[in-house]
Amino acid sequence: MVLTAAAALLAVACGGERAGAGSGTVSPRPPVTGVDWTVGSVTADGTTRPAPAHAHVRIDDGRAAGNLGCNQFSATARLTDDRVRLGNVRTTRMACDNARMTFERALARTLTAAALTIHADGGRLTLTTAGGDRVELSRK
Repeated sequence: MVLTAAAALLAVACGGERAGAGSGTVSPRPPVTGVDWTVGSVTADGTTRPAPAHAHVRIDDGRAAGNLGCNQFSATARLTDDRVRLGNVRTTRMACDNARMTFERALARTLTAAALTIHADGGRLTLTTAGGDRVELSRK
């Protein structure tokens, strides 16, 4: 019984690691929380839109915040395994030019539609919906 419990704990402890790229080593997933991410682009409904220079996201313990392209936002954030879910989003209500507002609507819809799969690779982060829409980010 003790061996079974120890094996289960060991499996859970190792579950957040992934094999290195062909090196045969095991390394932890790069951190997603506590990092300031610059939004590079959003792909929604088959259209990729480059982000305005100041669009960014930060995910912390239970919270997310940033700039959607025009407006600031804050939200709750729930991380489980390789997914993040943003909810209870609040935004400022500034009006910007049409291009920034179009980008902002696509980003907000993608970030909040459903749980997003996280793929972190060094200084890059991709958040992807089940339907294939995605947000590309990089470390600030």
